[in-house]
Amino acid sequence: MSLDPAPAARIVKAVHGRQEILADPAYELELAETLKTSYGASGLVELYGRFSFGDGFVDALMRRSILRALSRSCGARLQVGSGAVFKHPETFEFGNGVFVGAQANIQGRYDGTCVIGNNVWIGPQAFLDARNLVMEEYVGFGPGAKVLGSAHTGMPADVPIVRTDLEIKPVRIEAWADIGTNAAILPGVTIGKGAIVGAGAVVVSDVEPFSVVAGVPAKFLHWRTDSDLTRTASQNNGAIHER
Repeated sequence: MSLDPAPAARIVKAVHGRQEILADPAYELELAETLKTSYGASGLVELYGRFSFGDGFVDALMRRSILRALSRSCGARLQVGSGAVFKHPETFEFGNGVFVGAQANIQGRYDGTCVIGNNVWIGPQAFLDARNLVMEEYVGFGPGAKVLGSAHTGMPADVPIVRTDLEIKPVRIEAWADIGTNAAILPGVTIGKGAIVGAGAVVVSDVEPFSVVAGVPAKFLHWRTDSDLTRTASQNNGAIHER
């Protein structure tokens, strides 16, 4: 029995990155303000749980309205997938057109900073240690990818590591960068503008703008050019996602 040859790769138009950002309807802004004044922070967190896993219009409306009410600031057309989890959203700043995929987890800190810029796309099951995190505009953050923003010092050595002090380091992902599926970005790392991080890469040091890195630990492969961008995405197991 012979098998048909695999279909050739296709190039299709992006969806998320090309969307027109319209103003939110007035009733959504009013709903968020009413929720904020009626429930308070702790009440809103409890209320979010009632709508966190539904896929219908009302559930999605309530998730983004509650998150708008809780966050430091929130732009237009926020999308929040089912099962998405947020900790200390009062420290979050969302730009316009942000997408947060299903079961993503964004974990802030009461005295932290989390800035997510315009048109950022965060894939399903992503994990963001957002205690000192900035994602600039048009960042694509792949499904299951992770930002680790802190680590225990491990000192002194005669106590359990989990009891030692936590060192929080800033993570910066500059505009246009694309982070592949299941990649991990370690504390203190800056991903330069327009860089591509391959799927499954572990990034332990800064990545130069418009470079391509992959591997464990991530290593420089080459500079991005228009002619090899499609080939690079294929070689790195799909670091560029259809969104």
